[in-house]
Amino acid sequence: MRRPRRAISALAATALAAGLVAVAAPPAHAADIRTINLLNINDFHGRIDSNTVKVAGTIEQLRAASGEASTLLLSAGDNIGASLFASASQDDLPTIDVLNALELQSTALGNHEFDRGRDLLGSLIEPRAAFPFLGANVYLKGTTTPAFDEFSLATVNGVTVGVIGVVTQETPSLVSPGGIATLDFGDPVAAVNRVADELTDGDVANGEADVIVAQYHEGAQGGGPLATEVAASPVFARIVNETSPKVDAIFNGHTHQTYAYSAPVPGGGTRPVVQTGSYGANIGQVVLSYDADTDTVASFTAANVARTATADATLISAYPRVAAVSTIVTAALNEAAVVGGKPIGSVTADITTAYIGAARDDRASESTLGGLVADSLVASLSDPLIGGAEIGVVNPGGLRNELLYSPDGVITFAEANAVLPFVNNLWTTTLTGAQFKTLLEQQWQRDANGNVPSRSYLQLGLSSNVSYTFDPARPEGDRITSIRVDGAPIDPARGYRVGAFSFLVQGGDNFHVMKQGTGVRDSGLIDRDAWIAYLGANSPVSPSFARRSVQVSGAPSTPVLTSDPVSFTVSKLDLTSLGSPANTVLTATSGGEELGSFAVTAGAATVSFTVPDSWVGPREIVLTASPSGTTTVVPITVAQRPLTPATPSISGTAVYGQVLSAVVDPWGPAPVALSYQWLRNGEPIPGATGTTYRAGVDDVGTALSVSVTGSRPGYATETRTSAPVAVAPASLTRTPQPVILGKAKVGSTLYAYAGSWRPYPVALSYQWLRNGEPIPGATSWRYTPRRGDRGDRLSVAVTGSKPGYASVTRISEPTSRVR
Repeated sequence: MRRPRRAISALAATALAAGLVAVAAPPAHAADIRTINLLNINDFHGRIDSNTVKVAGTIEQLRAASGEASTLLLSAGDNIGASLFASASQDDLPTIDVLNALELQSTALGNHEFDRGRDLLGSLIEPRAAFPFLGANVYLKGTTTPAFDEFSLATVNGVTVGVIGVVTQETPSLVSPGGIATLDFGDPVAAVNRVADELTDGDVANGEADVIVAQYHEGAQGGGPLATEVAASPVFARIVNETSPKVDAIFNGHTHQTYAYSAPVPGGGTRPVVQTGSYGANIGQVVLSYDADTDTVASFTAANVARTATADATLISAYPRVAAVSTIVTAALNEAAVVGGKPIGSVTADITTAYIGAARDDRASESTLGGLVADSLVASLSDPLIGGAEIGVVNPGGLRNELLYSPDGVITFAEANAVLPFVNNLWTTTLTGAQFKTLLEQQWQRDANGNVPSRSYLQLGLSSNVSYTFDPARPEGDRITSIRVDGAPIDPARGYRVGAFSFLVQGGDNFHVMKQGTGVRDSGLIDRDAWIAYLGANSPVSPSFARRSVQVSGAPSTPVLTSDPVSFTVSKLDLTSLGSPANTVLTATSGGEELGSFAVTAGAATVSFTVPDSWVGPREIVLTASPSGTTTVVPITVAQRPLTPATPSISGTAVYGQVLSAVVDPWGPAPVALSYQWLRNGEPIPGATGTTYRAGVDDVGTALSVSVTGSRPGYATETRTSAPVAVAPASLTRTPQPVILGKAKVGSTLYAYAGSWRPYPVALSYQWLRNGEPIPGATSWRYTPRRGDRGDRLSVAVTGSKPGYASVTRISEPTSRVR
């Protein structure tokens, strides 16, 4: 049964952190130390090219230095997929042949091994490979039954080494779902720990190992200090902190980062955690010193060894395996040349990068090729199942060749491949409208330290549904003045799915904001393959000379007034790709109304017009250049000009029945149309809209005012209201003193004669008085004295009232004493 291990000392960890080697304190006895030279690659991605022989030579140099019997070559996955043309065009079999020739012992599965589905992996790739694909966390759908080998065993220098392989749990979101419909992807750390327990349980039937190596196709997001990377990635933190202490060495992949850490082991000690970057640029090397007596790793070294610069011929003559690799590579490249000559589409004219004179690849300028490739990204990634791209974005440095018409318009496989030779995966990410603006702002370059790099400006290629204006004279970070997507202004808060190369989505070329995107997804498509499929489906393709971006300088950024002149400069109207026409005319319209046509010289024009009086609020000035068809929109806001108003006053006597007039000084600038509205206690009086108003019955006791509204086309309507005036009642014109007729005698009727009140009619009411005091109930025009009145003097009060008039009361002379 395998003995418990003793973790390596803290001194060893310190030594590894300082350099590349950690050495445990030597044992007191003469130990049986066995060297185990572990060599590793990850994310090779079918790099069958001029560097392949040197990759093989580096492996052989490291193998020779430690000895054949002491060396084990491993891979942490993504050996194939996203491959170069020489490998991808032959189903990645040349890559498998190279790994066979190098005697790869085993490989972890990578997500790209599933790019074309489980079935093709099992029917084409695995049968060709002389090594197993390990996937301890890959299970048959709905079960915990392993779908692949979980580990491999190898004898190295007399020591049994167990290698466990696992793949990122995110694989289902990185490849086509249909290709892995029969599989489940579980927790990689749990799978490694489960298999490590089995390899150390003493049961030979399920495998036993002296040394255990874990190959994770998963890793840190960067190559910074270990603590930083652990804090930044929960997935990597689990690999470092939760992988069983029974595992002696960890190799990573997937994230294309380069690091060699001495990481703490749960329970004490340290162990190596290594990732080589990608594409064979480095060979990961971990050398374990295994003490066979104590069944422990006494020390280790860990490093990433850069690909050798030794000449191919020297490597081929020195190492038989390299010679075999050279033969495979030569045959693959020759076959690729044949395949590359096959037609896959056609062009109607040259579609190229931007030129400066006769020199191609002006990365500071927009191009017909950049626009076409960006359109192809949207077409390839628009399916929600593989990303749902709405916008395509292309970094100019990714365009490595042209699509030329000569001699016959045919595009060969090799010509299409030469445009996008890097074999990036196509990814999608979600950027908010505000982040997309930042992306465009970052065309004015700053590196991670805030410095301006040698290429101070890089022009992104954008899909044809995107257009924007910019002004380079504005402050940094505020040079993009408008953006439109699918014909509408961009919404800063909305998320937009952006399709681009994996290089760009990961923040390449200093487009740092791309790393802030959410919902990042690897479509599983290779740029070249998707590009070739697009050309085949859309041929013949033609260049579009309509620019996505236009420089606009001097456009108003604050509201302009009606009747104001507006003038601004539009430039960068002409593309510099081969065949691009020089624009001659720029037409400006708004709301279908033509504002003028302006001459274009050297790609620039000055647009001038007068703001019509009918405009108000937001307006869009649509600019169309001819003959290129470049269309851009300059937004402006129009405010109406202010009038010079005058506050009205009211003339006339504010009495019932009198006519009041609104007095208004002139408004400017003349002519100004004035309208009137009379108000009672601040509320409009229906129909009272003239310059004069006769005070009515309802107005008595209220406050009257008048509002005057001035209007003129192109000017803001203004209203001014007079000070209120209180309306008094009118006075009756004749109010005679009443007279009492009859004898002041008990039982004899007296009559009140009111006389003639004016203006007629006047309503009269009566109140008889005894000694000047009202007699209750005596309110008729006649009154018969009673015994109680004897000896008193009687009089009568007559009150005249009329609507709109003040009531008046008159009292008669008193009678003689009642007898």
